Amino acid sequence: MDRQKHTSRRTLAAVAVLVVPLAAACGSEKAGAGSGAAEAERPVTGVRWTVDSVTLDGATHRAPDGAHLTLGEDGRATGSYGCNLFEARVRTDGDRVRIGEPETTLRACDDQVMAGESAVSRALAAGELKADVTGGRLTLTTASGDTVRLSEAEDSPLHGTRWNVTTPDGAGSAHLTFDEGGTVSGNLGCNQVNAEATVRDGHITLGLPSLTRMMCEDSLMDAERALTKLFNGTARYAVDGDTLTLTSQNGTEVRAVAAR
Repeated sequence: MDRQKHTSRRTLAAVAVLVVPLAAACGSEKAGAGSGAAEAERPVTGVRWTVDSVTLDGATHRAPDGAHLTLGEDGRATGSYGCNLFEARVRTDGDRVRIGEPETTLRACDDQVMAGESAVSRALAAGELKADVTGGRLTLTTASGDTVRLSEAEDSPLHGTRWNVTTPDGAGSAHLTFDEGGTVSGNLGCNQVNAEATVRDGHITLGLPSLTRMMCEDSLMDAERALTKLFNGTARYAVDGDTLTLTSQNGTEVRAVAAR
Protein backbone atom coordinates (compact mmCIF):
# COMPACT_ATOMS: atom_id res chain seq x y z
CA MET A 1 0.00 0.00 0.00
CA ASP A 2 2.82 2.44 0.90
CA ARG A 3 4.44 1.77 -2.46
CA GLN A 4 1.20 2.47 -4.31
CA LYS A 5 0.74 5.75 -2.41
CA HIS A 6 4.30 6.74 -3.23
CA THR A 7 3.73 6.03 -6.95
CA SER A 8 0.46 7.99 -6.96
CA ARG A 9 2.12 10.97 -5.31
CA ARG A 10 4.93 10.88 -7.85
CA THR A 11 2.38 10.90 -10.70
CA LEU A 12 0.51 13.83 -9.16
CA ALA A 13 3.75 15.69 -8.71
CA ALA A 14 4.22 15.44 -12.46
CA VAL A 15 0.79 16.97 -12.91
CA ALA A 16 1.62 19.67 -10.64
CA VAL A 17 4.64 20.93 -12.45
CA LEU A 18 2.03 22.45 -14.68
CA VAL A 19 1.08 25.66 -16.22
CA VAL A 20 -2.25 26.37 -17.67
CA PRO A 21 -1.35 28.15 -20.93
CA LEU A 22 -2.01 28.26 -24.51
CA ALA A 23 0.19 26.17 -26.65
CA ALA A 24 1.62 22.82 -25.76
CA ALA A 25 0.83 19.16 -25.53
CA CYS A 26 3.88 17.06 -24.99
CA GLY A 27 3.65 13.30 -25.22
CA SER A 28 3.85 11.02 -22.24
CA GLU A 29 3.99 7.31 -21.68
CA LYS A 30 0.71 5.96 -20.43
CA ALA A 31 0.37 3.30 -17.79
CA GLY A 32 -0.82 -0.01 -19.13
CA ALA A 33 -4.27 -1.37 -18.46
CA GLY A 34 -4.71 -4.12 -15.92
CA SER A 35 -5.05 -3.73 -12.17
CA GLY A 36 -7.00 -0.98 -10.44
CA ALA A 37 -3.67 0.48 -9.30
CA ALA A 38 -2.48 0.75 -12.92
CA GLU A 39 -5.69 2.58 -13.84
CA ALA A 40 -5.19 5.06 -10.98
CA GLU A 41 -1.65 5.75 -12.21
CA ARG A 42 -2.54 6.89 -15.73
CA PRO A 43 -0.74 10.15 -16.48
CA VAL A 44 -2.30 13.57 -16.69
CA THR A 45 0.41 15.05 -18.91
CA GLY A 46 0.14 14.77 -22.67
CA VAL A 47 -3.61 14.21 -22.31
CA ARG A 48 -6.35 16.51 -23.55
CA TRP A 49 -8.84 16.82 -20.69
CA THR A 50 -12.40 17.91 -21.41
CA VAL A 51 -13.91 20.00 -18.61
CA ASP A 52 -17.19 18.25 -17.83
CA SER A 53 -18.58 20.20 -14.90
CA VAL A 54 -17.80 22.59 -12.06
CA THR A 55 -19.35 22.52 -8.60
CA LEU A 56 -19.32 25.88 -6.79
CA ASP A 57 -21.02 26.58 -3.45
CA GLY A 58 -22.91 23.29 -3.73
CA ALA A 59 -24.32 24.03 -7.20
CA THR A 60 -23.08 22.00 -10.19
CA HIS A 61 -22.64 23.79 -13.53
CA ARG A 62 -22.14 22.01 -16.83
CA ALA A 63 -19.01 23.33 -18.52
CA PRO A 64 -19.44 25.06 -21.91
CA ASP A 65 -18.80 23.07 -25.07
CA GLY A 66 -15.11 23.26 -25.90
CA ALA A 67 -13.84 23.86 -22.36
CA HIS A 68 -10.62 21.88 -22.06
CA LEU A 69 -7.18 21.61 -20.52
CA THR A 70 -4.09 19.90 -21.92
CA LEU A 71 -1.17 19.52 -19.53
CA GLY A 72 2.36 19.37 -20.95
CA GLU A 73 5.34 17.63 -19.44
CA ASP A 74 7.26 20.88 -19.82
CA GLY A 75 5.01 22.50 -17.22
CA ARG A 76 2.83 24.16 -19.84
CA ALA A 77 -0.63 23.35 -21.06
CA THR A 78 -3.32 24.56 -23.40
CA GLY A 79 -6.67 25.62 -22.06
CA SER A 80 -10.05 27.07 -22.89
CA TYR A 81 -12.78 28.15 -20.50
CA GLY A 82 -15.34 27.48 -23.24
CA CYS A 83 -15.18 30.85 -25.00
CA ASN A 84 -11.73 32.23 -24.20
CA LEU A 85 -8.31 30.61 -24.27
CA PHE A 86 -6.08 31.08 -21.23
CA GLU A 87 -2.59 30.46 -19.89
CA ALA A 88 -1.09 30.69 -16.44
CA ARG A 89 1.72 29.47 -14.23
CA VAL A 90 1.31 26.90 -11.48
CA ARG A 91 3.22 26.15 -8.28
CA THR A 92 2.88 22.65 -6.86
CA ASP A 93 3.76 20.59 -3.82
CA GLY A 94 2.97 16.90 -4.08
CA ASP A 95 -0.67 16.61 -5.12
CA ARG A 96 -1.27 20.33 -4.42
CA VAL A 97 -1.57 22.66 -7.38
CA ARG A 98 -1.67 26.46 -7.29
CA ILE A 99 -2.52 28.21 -10.54
CA GLY A 100 -1.29 31.76 -10.98
CA GLU A 101 -3.02 34.71 -12.56
CA PRO A 102 -4.11 33.64 -16.07
CA GLU A 103 -3.68 35.49 -19.32
CA THR A 104 -6.78 35.13 -21.49
CA THR A 105 -8.19 36.14 -24.82
CA LEU A 106 -11.01 38.70 -24.68
CA ARG A 107 -13.79 37.25 -26.80
CA ALA A 108 -17.46 37.59 -25.89
CA CYS A 109 -19.87 34.69 -26.40
CA ASP A 110 -23.56 34.32 -25.57
CA ASP A 111 -24.71 34.73 -21.96
CA GLN A 112 -25.06 31.02 -21.21
CA VAL A 113 -21.54 30.24 -22.42
CA MET A 114 -20.09 33.19 -20.49
CA ALA A 115 -21.84 32.06 -17.29
CA GLY A 116 -20.31 28.58 -17.65
CA GLU A 117 -16.93 30.09 -18.49
CA SER A 118 -17.07 32.22 -15.35
CA ALA A 119 -17.65 29.11 -13.21
CA VAL A 120 -14.72 27.25 -14.79
CA SER A 121 -12.31 30.19 -14.48
CA ARG A 122 -13.36 30.94 -10.90
CA ALA A 123 -12.75 27.34 -9.78
CA LEU A 124 -9.37 27.01 -11.51
CA ALA A 125 -8.20 30.29 -9.95
CA ALA A 126 -9.35 29.42 -6.43
CA GLY A 127 -5.90 29.14 -4.88
CA GLU A 128 -4.59 25.73 -3.91
CA LEU A 129 -6.17 22.75 -5.69
CA LYS A 130 -5.89 19.07 -4.84
CA ALA A 131 -5.45 16.82 -7.91
CA ASP A 132 -6.92 13.33 -8.00
CA VAL A 133 -6.52 11.10 -11.08
CA THR A 134 -8.50 7.87 -11.46
CA GLY A 135 -8.55 6.08 -14.77
CA GLY A 136 -9.55 8.55 -17.46
CA ARG A 137 -10.85 11.17 -15.03
CA LEU A 138 -9.20 14.08 -13.24
CA THR A 139 -10.75 15.97 -10.32
CA LEU A 140 -9.37 19.27 -9.05
CA THR A 141 -10.70 20.26 -5.61
CA THR A 142 -10.40 23.67 -3.93
CA ALA A 143 -9.77 24.19 -0.22
CA SER A 144 -13.47 25.03 0.23
CA GLY A 145 -14.60 21.80 -1.45
CA ASP A 146 -15.52 23.18 -4.88
CA THR A 147 -14.53 20.86 -7.72
CA VAL A 148 -13.64 20.83 -11.40
CA ARG A 149 -14.28 17.46 -13.04
CA LEU A 150 -12.51 16.55 -16.27
CA SER A 151 -12.35 13.48 -18.47
CA GLU A 152 -9.83 12.23 -21.01
CA ALA A 153 -10.98 13.15 -24.52
CA GLU A 154 -10.42 11.59 -27.92
CA ASP A 155 -10.66 13.52 -31.18
CA SER A 156 -14.25 13.97 -32.31
CA PRO A 157 -14.98 12.49 -35.75
CA LEU A 158 -15.17 14.99 -38.60
CA HIS A 159 -18.16 13.27 -40.15
CA GLY A 160 -21.48 13.12 -38.36
CA THR A 161 -20.51 15.67 -35.70
CA ARG A 162 -22.42 18.92 -35.36
CA TRP A 163 -19.68 21.55 -35.27
CA ASN A 164 -20.80 24.75 -33.51
CA VAL A 165 -18.89 27.70 -34.98
CA THR A 166 -17.06 29.86 -32.42
CA THR A 167 -14.90 31.95 -34.78
CA PRO A 168 -15.44 34.38 -36.49
CA ASP A 169 -16.99 36.42 -33.70
CA GLY A 170 -20.68 37.14 -34.07
CA ALA A 171 -21.45 33.82 -35.76
CA GLY A 172 -24.28 33.23 -33.30
CA SER A 173 -25.79 29.76 -33.74
CA ALA A 174 -23.78 28.93 -36.87
CA HIS A 175 -23.00 25.24 -37.23
CA LEU A 176 -21.82 22.72 -39.83
CA THR A 177 -22.20 18.95 -40.21
CA PHE A 178 -20.12 16.97 -42.70
CA ASP A 179 -21.69 13.83 -44.16
CA GLU A 180 -19.71 10.81 -45.31
CA GLY A 181 -21.74 10.97 -48.52
CA GLY A 182 -19.77 14.05 -49.55
CA THR A 183 -21.93 16.96 -48.42
CA VAL A 184 -21.97 19.61 -45.70
CA SER A 185 -25.07 21.23 -44.26
CA GLY A 186 -25.88 23.62 -41.46
CA ASN A 187 -26.38 27.29 -40.73
CA LEU A 188 -24.02 30.21 -41.32
CA GLY A 189 -25.50 32.38 -38.58
CA CYS A 190 -28.56 33.54 -40.46
CA ASN A 191 -29.16 31.30 -43.46
CA GLN A 192 -29.23 27.53 -43.92
CA VAL A 193 -26.49 26.16 -46.17
CA ASN A 194 -25.85 23.00 -48.21
CA ALA A 195 -22.86 22.21 -50.42
CA GLU A 196 -20.70 19.40 -51.71
CA ALA A 197 -17.72 18.57 -49.49
CA THR A 198 -14.88 16.32 -50.60
CA VAL A 199 -12.44 15.30 -47.84
CA ARG A 200 -8.97 14.15 -48.84
CA ASP A 201 -5.46 14.28 -47.35
CA GLY A 202 -6.22 16.77 -44.59
CA HIS A 203 -8.15 19.11 -46.88
CA ILE A 204 -11.83 19.74 -47.60
CA THR A 205 -12.95 21.00 -51.01
CA LEU A 206 -16.27 22.82 -50.65
CA GLY A 207 -18.56 23.45 -53.59
CA LEU A 208 -20.76 26.44 -54.31
CA PRO A 209 -23.11 26.96 -51.34
CA SER A 210 -26.87 26.72 -51.64
CA LEU A 211 -28.29 29.28 -49.19
CA THR A 212 -31.70 30.38 -48.00
CA ARG A 213 -32.37 34.10 -48.44
CA MET A 214 -33.14 35.50 -45.02
CA MET A 215 -31.85 38.85 -43.75
CA CYS A 216 -30.66 39.14 -40.14
CA GLU A 217 -29.00 41.78 -37.98
CA ASP A 218 -25.74 43.24 -39.26
CA SER A 219 -23.41 41.30 -36.93
CA LEU A 220 -24.85 37.96 -38.06
CA MET A 221 -24.68 38.94 -41.72
CA ASP A 222 -21.04 40.04 -41.34
CA ALA A 223 -20.11 36.70 -39.77
CA GLU A 224 -22.08 34.85 -42.44
CA ARG A 225 -20.24 36.64 -45.22
CA ALA A 226 -16.93 35.61 -43.62
CA LEU A 227 -18.07 31.97 -43.39
CA THR A 228 -19.24 31.99 -46.99
CA LYS A 229 -15.62 32.60 -48.07
CA LEU A 230 -14.87 29.00 -47.07
CA PHE A 231 -16.98 27.73 -49.95
CA ASN A 232 -16.12 27.25 -53.62
CA GLY A 233 -12.54 26.42 -52.65
CA THR A 234 -10.29 24.14 -50.62
CA ALA A 235 -9.54 24.48 -46.92
CA ARG A 236 -7.03 22.69 -44.71
CA TYR A 237 -8.70 21.10 -41.69
CA ALA A 238 -7.52 19.81 -38.33
CA VAL A 239 -9.40 18.17 -35.48
CA ASP A 240 -7.87 18.52 -32.02
CA GLY A 241 -10.06 16.91 -29.37
CA ASP A 242 -13.44 18.56 -29.80
CA THR A 243 -12.14 21.54 -31.79
CA LEU A 244 -12.21 21.78 -35.60
CA THR A 245 -10.11 24.37 -37.42
CA LEU A 246 -10.67 25.15 -41.11
CA THR A 247 -8.18 27.36 -42.93
CA SER A 248 -8.97 28.29 -46.52
CA GLN A 249 -6.50 29.20 -49.24
CA ASN A 250 -7.75 32.79 -49.11
CA GLY A 251 -6.79 33.05 -45.43
CA THR A 252 -10.23 32.59 -43.88
CA GLU A 253 -9.98 30.69 -40.59
CA VAL A 254 -13.00 29.15 -38.92
CA ARG A 255 -13.04 27.39 -35.56
CA ALA A 256 -15.83 25.19 -34.27
CA VAL A 257 -16.42 22.87 -31.30
CA ALA A 258 -18.23 19.56 -31.27
CA ALA A 259 -21.69 19.79 -29.76
CA ARG A 260 -22.18 17.66 -26.66
